[in-house]
Amino acid sequence: MHIGLIGLGKMGGNMRARLRARGIEVTGYAHDLTASDVPSLEELVAALPSPRTVWVMVPSGEPTHAVVTALGDLLEAGDLVIEGGNSRFDDDLRHAGLLRPKGIGYLDCGVSGGVWGLENGYGLMVGGDEALVERSMPVFDALRPDGPRDEGFVHAGDVGAGHYAKMVHNGIEYGLMQAYAEGYELLAAKDIVTDVQGCFKAWTRGTVVRSWLLDLLVKALDEDPGLDSIKGYVNDSGEGRWTVEEGIANSVPMPVISAALFARFASRQSDSPAMKAVAALRNQFGGHAVTMAGPSSGAGSTH
Repeated sequence: MHIGLIGLGKMGGNMRARLRARGIEVTGYAHDLTASDVPSLEELVAALPSPRTVWVMVPSGEPTHAVVTALGDLLEAGDLVIEGGNSRFDDDLRHAGLLRPKGIGYLDCGVSGGVWGLENGYGLMVGGDEALVERSMPVFDALRPDGPRDEGFVHAGDVGAGHYAKMVHNGIEYGLMQAYAEGYELLAAKDIVTDVQGCFKAWTRGTVVRSWLLDLLVKALDEDPGLDSIKGYVNDSGEGRWTVEEGIANSVPMPVISAALFARFASRQSDSPAMKAVAALRNQFGGHAVTMAGPSSGAGSTH
């Protein structure tokens, strides 16, 4: 089988390598022509046998929309676009609607595995028509982890279902990471605990909290026991916000995922306006001391 792959960054580049290693011929295109197999989208399309399959692996939002729109003008009836970035699920409905009148098929695929996917395989969550999924199964089988198909791949439902499942997956990931992080901080704060990293490592076999995320935290602590080289500033790429929004829209309570998302917001504040307001209120109603801003604030001056 021969496919096109657009986007050869950390994920896309590794996916190209894994596909090739497993017998799938790949022609890749990227703006960085040093990584690209062809110099243009037009030449990528020309290099593929009909009916063509093109996997899009570029940042979500406008970059993805621009690529899908361009492919709509270049591909023909019977061709297929698989969108594998971290797009919002309702973008898939728009993209499928854009391609459908031209007879071009569309699948959305949530992809999990990060930089480890080349070696371990990628968890895949796909939305779209059953016949198109079956047609693309050699590609999905090459990318997914070894072992039973249903432990690394799911046809989640109609168009949008793959990215919706990936959105929920990432929301759960937020909550799990926050729980491990809070446990780490508490262990590090207690003076009787002298081997924080050892505690986490001891949980990696036999305990109910073992997971790949736990293994990765142990690896991070092995490399930097006090995490001294890392600043506690955490971005979010959108999926956690979308998960919380969908919880609200569907009246599903999500206290853990919501709290994990808000904790990321708090990590970006060097001096929280909300906590300034709390301190001011405590001072107003109870006369409690406040720490004043300015050069002497580090000394804990009060008033």
